[in-house]
Amino acid sequence: MPVPSPEPQETTPRFLDAGEAALVVEFGSRVDPATNERVLALDDALRLAPPEGLRECVPTYRSLMIHYDPLVLDRAALVARVEADLRRPSGPRRAGRTWAMPCCYDPALAEDIAAFGALAGLSAEEVAARHASAEYRVYMYGFAPGFAYLGGLPEALALPRRASPRPPHPRNAVMVGGGLAAVATFPMPTGWYVIGRTPERLYAPEREPAFLVEGGDGLRFEPVDAATFAALDRRAAAGEVVARRLA
Repeated sequence: MPVPSPEPQETTPRFLDAGEAALVVEFGSRVDPATNERVLALDDALRLAPPEGLRECVPTYRSLMIHYDPLVLDRAALVARVEADLRRPSGPRRAGRTWAMPCCYDPALAEDIAAFGALAGLSAEEVAARHASAEYRVYMYGFAPGFAYLGGLPEALALPRRASPRPPHPRNAVMVGGGLAAVATFPMPTGWYVIGRTPERLYAPEREPAFLVEGGDGLRFEPVDAATFAALDRRAAAGEVVARRLA
């Protein structure tokens, strides 16, 4: 996984094959909003006017994986189409939405917050306050449905991940590790530190849309106490979106 770096960013994309039916257009090697905007702009261009044979595009921090049918769409033709899109001045992208997402930092729901704070030289309350003070960028989904990777973590919280995974965390865990933040949607072992939990469902297959946020959206965490979390969790379980749309 790429990590933030002060090095100058590359400007010429690379074309990499991923098997016989996918092309990766790589724009750089770091977690960077400008690089991610280039990824999302190409994704928009291909989604709005897809060539015949294009199956799916998967945006990441710094690259776009394009799945295609090689019996319908020739690789050279696909590369030519992408190069043409990259040369063409792109119009303004849809402005990312900004969400306020409730988050409970109570140690009963934030199992690792005290241990993480000790490593960072902060109290649990200071960890929560710093985490909630930032505005995060939703860079991508990955690893599991609705697992949102977030940039914008305050430097004081930018610690490495665990040397070995911890036991499975609960659903909707709010986590930090390796200089990034994340919201997980399914219980699983992890090397990230669980410092909170949100009642919101970033992924709900019965809901339309199933995925609440999109790449390029902004996200803020609003601290709530355990009683408020429990009430919001019941509402979210009944299908209500409890995150607030700010813009």
